[in-house]
Amino acid sequence: MPRDGRARYPERMANPRVYVETTVPSFYHDARDTPDIVARRDWTRRWWDGAAESYELVTSEAVLDELEAGPAEFRAAWLDLVRGLSLVPIEPAIAEIVQAYIQHRLMPAAPGGDALHLALASYHKCDFLVTWNCRHLANANKFGHIRRINTMLGLLVPSLVTPLELLGGGDDSGSI
Repeated sequence: MPRDGRARYPERMANPRVYVETTVPSFYHDARDTPDIVARRDWTRRWWDGAAESYELVTSEAVLDELEAGPAEFRAAWLDLVRGLSLVPIEPAIAEIVQAYIQHRLMPAAPGGDALHLALASYHKCDFLVTWNCRHLANANKFGHIRRINTMLGLLVPSLVTPLELLGGGDDSGSI
């Protein structure tokens, strides 16, 4: 503690790290006009437009590969959206984590995809994994199982959220 007896705190803590999964750029540029898709697209755009100010956004080569494999008419726009994001490396340990997820029936048996995204976000200590995949990732019914397996593996458990859940960030109203 300094001599004057007052504790010193850093001026600002680091922004939370957010792993951006494939569905986020996909919904950002989604052209479908059904009400549910329009809502997700609008929420995604609202979140994305301010996200870099509040979060450290990261993604991976796995996301880039999935975007590159998408429809030609969207490919360039999807990739442009994530072009400036840092890429988390796919370390050798990631494959072991993916296999543990599959072995414990946490994710579908495909070694890539959802299991790989969760492994990357967990291994690289991301605070959030943002996705519109509500079947396998942003699913409250699966979170307890994910938490148990990640705890068993000694991994951080990122919050699995949609862009809607990250909209607004803090509460500026001052009320409790």
